[in-house]
Amino acid sequence: MKVLLLSMPDSFEHTPTVSIRMPNGALSSLAGNVDPHHRVAIADLILVQRSVRAALEDLMKKIQPDLVGLSVMTFQRRTAKKIIELLHSLSPNIRVVVGGYDPSMAPEAYTDAADSLVDFIVRGEGEITFRELLRAIETDSRYERIPGLSFREDGRFRHNPDRPANGLDSGAIRLPDRDARILIGYTMMGSQVDVVETSRGCTFDCSFCSIVTMRGRQFHTYSFDRVLADIRDARDHGARTIFLVDDNITLNVRRFETLCQMIIDARLNHIDYIVQAMTSAIANHSETLVPLMRKAGFRYVFLGIENILEDDLNFLRAASKNAQHENGRKAGNATLKAVAALRRNKMYVVGGLIIGNPGDRRESIETNLEFARRYVDWPYIQHPTPYPRTPMTQDFQRRGLIIDDRAEDYDGTTAVVRTDHLTAEEIEFLRWRAERWMKLRHLPSVFIQHPVFLLRHGAKILAHMFRGTTFKTLLGLEDEHKAFERYRAIRQAERVYV
Repeated sequence: MKVLLLSMPDSFEHTPTVSIRMPNGALSSLAGNVDPHHRVAIADLILVQRSVRAALEDLMKKIQPDLVGLSVMTFQRRTAKKIIELLHSLSPNIRVVVGGYDPSMAPEAYTDAADSLVDFIVRGEGEITFRELLRAIETDSRYERIPGLSFREDGRFRHNPDRPANGLDSGAIRLPDRDARILIGYTMMGSQVDVVETSRGCTFDCSFCSIVTMRGRQFHTYSFDRVLADIRDARDHGARTIFLVDDNITLNVRRFETLCQMIIDARLNHIDYIVQAMTSAIANHSETLVPLMRKAGFRYVFLGIENILEDDLNFLRAASKNAQHENGRKAGNATLKAVAALRRNKMYVVGGLIIGNPGDRRESIETNLEFARRYVDWPYIQHPTPYPRTPMTQDFQRRGLIIDDRAEDYDGTTAVVRTDHLTAEEIEFLRWRAERWMKLRHLPSVFIQHPVFLLRHGAKILAHMFRGTTFKTLLGLEDEHKAFERYRAIRQAERVYV
């Protein structure tokens, strides 16, 4: 069977494609776990962001797939539906399967419409479900025995029971198939980048997070041999930067320390690594873990700071993972100690903050922004977003604070909820106004690490950061809100891909 797997072209505001174009690791994992006689092609459409229609027309003509699969996040839903319409116009009998967070958590968005063109939904972890789906299609078997699958039958959708989260230790999930990728250009600051997964899941219950909803409060790990083999495969395919995409790799600090040492022992520490981490884990193990991370090649660390105010952390259910401990007792917020440890070991802090929570006033938002200015190297500031089926969504619905229900705006940097004191537009303006200058301050550090890249693309990066801003704005000759309005209009126009 010929299979075409697509990731959507929509990108996050914090990762402009001029500087970062990451592969979709879930698709290469799907490709590596189907029966080997199938011909699978992966197209990450972020690589052809401004020519999606032409690229799809070419791919459909060359590959002539029997089945097309789409990986979709919530803010990509509108684009996915337009792509599905295009696919059917090019091949009316094509079968379509969707998967990823949004179809898993909001299947009704793909099944309820009378004109829905989706045939299957792979819910939750997809490797085994997708493998069994291809076998069932190939043998014309019934679908109701496949856990985790929703399928169309007699004009309506049937939803099979969920598939339990995989323990990862059985070897049932094989290595990704990076050879299935048919487009090129995965880069971070000019260096070829790839993604590797060492574990799945998290046992915390942050109100904004989709992982617990999808997997439950579980944490499972791959063997070290498999992880090192995956890193080597990424390296052999050209990667010089690797993002470890684990939901919470620092949940087991001893395991993470062992992994760092094994990377060093395997002489894989010439690669630059990026990782997501809890502030508490970094702070509470700063003397052992952090120096080992740097020696292993870690360069950027995304810290889930979330917020520096206690009331907001309680709303986000993130206080415990940001707690510093001394002598077995809680001793305040761990963020400052974590930041200091990372900087002391010459790593950069990507600061994840969430502003615009229900009780936020202008002062509380400014407090977090000022913290980011002082202690964060690259800001990753988001607004609370009511993703399908998260506890946060239920809370915002109960409070009546959601002002925008358009899925395409649920990207984290479009404010879609208000607070008890501020409008959504005010919240987004405060973030936009501050964040541009924070990013600008980091460019000298980027130049030290990637001088050729910044010389070639610096103008494009600046243009992206300051979209909507003119010399009049910079000289204070016009209200910044006018520049903000232009920025929002530009961003909306950018997000039309098909």
